Amino acid sequence: QVQLVESGGGLVQDGGSLRLSCAASISIFSIDPMAWYRQAPGNERELVATITNAGITNYADSVKGRFTISRDNAKNTVYLQMNSLTPEDTAVYICNARVVAGPLFGYDYWGQGTQVTVSS
Repeated sequence: QVQLVESGGGLVQDGGSLRLSCAASISIFSIDPMAWYRQAPGNERELVATITNAGITNYADSVKGRFTISRDNAKNTVYLQMNSLTPEDTAVYICNARVVAGPLFGYDYWGQGTQVTVSS
């Protein structure tokens, strides 16, 4: 089993910033990619950003230029820096990991999610 623990969510005003963290219980070199998703009430889960072991990043069009995904290999942690937040960014943000090494190869894991609420 892989544990993913998110933190950093909260309530912020329109235009504000938050930084989310996702700490993995295994080396993130065994995970490729790591990703952030989000789900708002009544909506489907949406891919927000991904980062590969090579450091290649991809973003949903709705967050490009405002969000930045990064990783700290020493801490087995991935971050999502969110700037210029709007009420449309309100959602539960969920970390995802796909294991690509070891006995857990091929399994997908999800964190419990962290709530981000942006007030207008």
